[in-house]
Amino acid sequence: MTSPELTSADLRSILDFTVKLARKAGDIILEGSAAIQSASSESGVGEKKNSVDLVTEFDVKVEELVKKELKSQYPTFQFIGEESYAAGSRPPLTDTPTFCVDPIDGTTNFIHGFPFVCISLGLIYRRQPILGVIYNPFLDHLYTGISGQGSYLTSKDSEPVRLPLSKPAKPLSSLSQALIAVEWGSDRSQTTINAKSSSFSRLAGDPAQGVADAKMAHSLRSVGSAALNFALVAQGGLDLYWEIGCWPWDVCAGIVIAQEAGAVVCGSYASFSSTSKENKFGVVTEEILTGRKYIVVRAIGDAQTEKGVETQRRIIEEFYTTVEEVEPV
Repeated sequence: MTSPELTSADLRSILDFTVKLARKAGDIILEGSAAIQSASSESGVGEKKNSVDLVTEFDVKVEELVKKELKSQYPTFQFIGEESYAAGSRPPLTDTPTFCVDPIDGTTNFIHGFPFVCISLGLIYRRQPILGVIYNPFLDHLYTGISGQGSYLTSKDSEPVRLPLSKPAKPLSSLSQALIAVEWGSDRSQTTINAKSSSFSRLAGDPAQGVADAKMAHSLRSVGSAALNFALVAQGGLDLYWEIGCWPWDVCAGIVIAQEAGAVVCGSYASFSSTSKENKFGVVTEEILTGRKYIVVRAIGDAQTEKGVETQRRIIEEFYTTVEEVEPV
């Protein structure tokens, strides 16, 4: 079946609707956070829902709200969400427009009251991410993007500011100058944790002080939300983000927002190597979207001897020769 044609005006209309929906969801997220913090401060825990139960309750509540409103407004569109996927609903990607949603990204932060939590609403069209909305209700930061129409940050009541915030984009000569986002993930097995620890050590360590093959990056950050890591790379606050093990709903919206801000998004090292010298470099295919291995490098300004896109390519190559990839669980 031929998928409906989505025009630029259609996408603007979808963006307006999903922004309003994200703000509604944000109110529920804030309500859930208050409930979790209240429950965790009470005695008699046995008589109360624990924080994990509450996270699940509000995760489901947000996804149900989003599914209901999207289905009502866009009845022919498909839907992929974290909670429905976990429950066994796993429709394959088609050319039909498909919403790809993480109702609460940053659940560990949500439990602890660490204010880097968001709803991530992406739209896949003809098997590629095309629209993204990421909303952090704690900071009232709204990130939006449409393919070919730019990406923006709206803070509180201010006007939207086009991303990246630094114009022209800042230079970045090497990993040694970079602020890099990494995450420990949920797989804490010995093999995975050793590989990640070794990779993080080489990224941050000082080669002059005995850390072999180290890059001595400015620092590493673990924000705790894949979607917000992508958004912060788009913004220019992070130079690079690398993740293994997250899912399409974690990154779909962020991919669009980052790409529209001049960032380059790639998948695994094998995927990068096969396309790095081709026009496909930086094109997020279905294989990359669903591959569970992601690297994103912010927009980089042209230097006298190197175009920004060539610097992005070189930075990714340098990164992948430094870290050790593991298979996602």
